[in-house]
Amino acid sequence: MVTGSADTTALTAAFRAGDEAAFNVLAERHRRELLVHCYRMLGSLHDAEDAVQDAYLRAWRYRESLKEGAPLRPWFYRIATNACLDAIARDERRSVLAARAADADAPALPVDVAWLQPIPDSMLPDSVLDPAASGGGDPEAIVLARETIEIGFLTVIQLLTPQQRAVLILCDVLDWSAKEAAELLDLSVAAVNSALQRARATLRKQLPSRKPEWPAGVDATEAERELMRKYVNASESADLQAFESLIREDAVFRMPPDPDIAVGREAIFQLWTEAGFGSERFAPLHCVITRANLQPAVAAYMLHPGDATWRALALNVVRIEEGVITEIVVFMPDLFPAFGLPLTMEGLSPRKRAFESSEKESK
Repeated sequence: MVTGSADTTALTAAFRAGDEAAFNVLAERHRRELLVHCYRMLGSLHDAEDAVQDAYLRAWRYRESLKEGAPLRPWFYRIATNACLDAIARDERRSVLAARAADADAPALPVDVAWLQPIPDSMLPDSVLDPAASGGGDPEAIVLARETIEIGFLTVIQLLTPQQRAVLILCDVLDWSAKEAAELLDLSVAAVNSALQRARATLRKQLPSRKPEWPAGVDATEAERELMRKYVNASESADLQAFESLIREDAVFRMPPDPDIAVGREAIFQLWTEAGFGSERFAPLHCVITRANLQPAVAAYMLHPGDATWRALALNVVRIEEGVITEIVVFMPDLFPAFGLPLTMEGLSPRKRAFESSEKESK
């Protein structure tokens, strides 16, 4: 919804005067962008939602601190950022990781980010979903908006101290000036520039160089649809060989919070084989394609022997480079409802009935 500055000014004045309805309108207008800001800060959808709720409670409680005529958006961001910094300070896991990052000049990539969660594309604001329309079409801004919401980026910025993370997001993601960030964080401009320099150095060291998802001239939407169709077919038919042409030789497979990472297609296949994939003991799968973090994702359901109900198994978030899969990050199914997906599904498709019949005939 497009709103005029006069409308916003009137609502802000009413909010400062204690009009709860006006506050609710303003809060709803900013909710998605504040959610994705908190999500970048915390790397967890559940924690980001809690932080936004905390920020709005603080905003209402301290509404008189918003000076007359002052812009509302940076005031909201200040409160949301502080809510995230407080959440990090309260969480021992995050505090330990932050201390480790502060003490090491070149920390190793953490693989114990137990709180890491994906976010559905349906929850992202237009500025992230369509940065070309929201940000004037600057190519670097478009690439940055996409990369800074992907799982890989969210994992790596856990290496940053909370202050470095806040400065990086404000300056490099939201395009705020060092002066604006310094005012929001109650820091000097020199301190902001120093934190930003350290944050950028860590990202350069830890983030792998990215290649384009698809070669030039390829219809990305159709190509992605076809690749994911093949991924689903290979998963549902438990066909390990079919994955060979879909997954790059040096691909990475991980399952947060499990610290183990399989690097390379051969290691991934070995891990899947050890789990029984492709064998008679591996129960059939039913897959639903969705999207998370601007990346394709597959929600998998499993039908256990003797059970007529398909039960949520895992959410696989996929990264693509040059037309092949380079990373699969698997998450627990507790976030299915956030993606509009049920935790159970009843009934069998004809394909599953055929699969089950063939299994019975082979025994």
